[in-house]
Amino acid sequence: MTFQPKIWQEDPPPAGLEACMKCELAKQRTRVVWGEGNPHASILVVLDNPGAREDAAGEPFVCGTRATLQEAAAEAGLGEAELYVTYVLKCRPRRAYDKEEARSACFAHFQLQLLRQRPRLVLALGNVAAQTLFADPEAEVKRLRGSWHEVLGLAAAVSYHPLAVRRRPTLWGVFRRDWQMVAEKWAELGSML
Repeated sequence: MTFQPKIWQEDPPPAGLEACMKCELAKQRTRVVWGEGNPHASILVVLDNPGAREDAAGEPFVCGTRATLQEAAAEAGLGEAELYVTYVLKCRPRRAYDKEEARSACFAHFQLQLLRQRPRLVLALGNVAAQTLFADPEAEVKRLRGSWHEVLGLAAAVSYHPLAVRRRPTLWGVFRRDWQMVAEKWAELGSML
């Protein structure tokens, strides 16, 4: 049976943050996208920015990033109930912007999510997410992946961005192993409760 991705429940931004004006992305966005999946999940997955969730006619669809993420998670035995997906940037960029300013402005939103949701594990997908999570502009997936780190008091892992995996299918096996590592850690933490 072929894997079928689905649209996960979107989590609205906290009151007042749907009109955030902290960076220039506010002038080019359609809306603020806070996250998707289970807001009470133990595993927080961080991507660089939201992608398209609707086509030109306004019909929702699952983009390639979400489909690849969901498929790898499902193979590892994880799904929407265990995962919450959020973003470094809370707005989808439409054109060039000051990346450092936007990341800095949105970091407070990310910290708020961590405080409110209190995940047990964090998985950063892609260099932008890793650099933000580790507060290190030199952080790279290829150096950090495959092991656990402590960041902001949380167990954190890193893997490739799903779009990189789609563009370079040779990364699929590595991506799957990283998701399996997360699933094993999640199971280990569950047995400690």
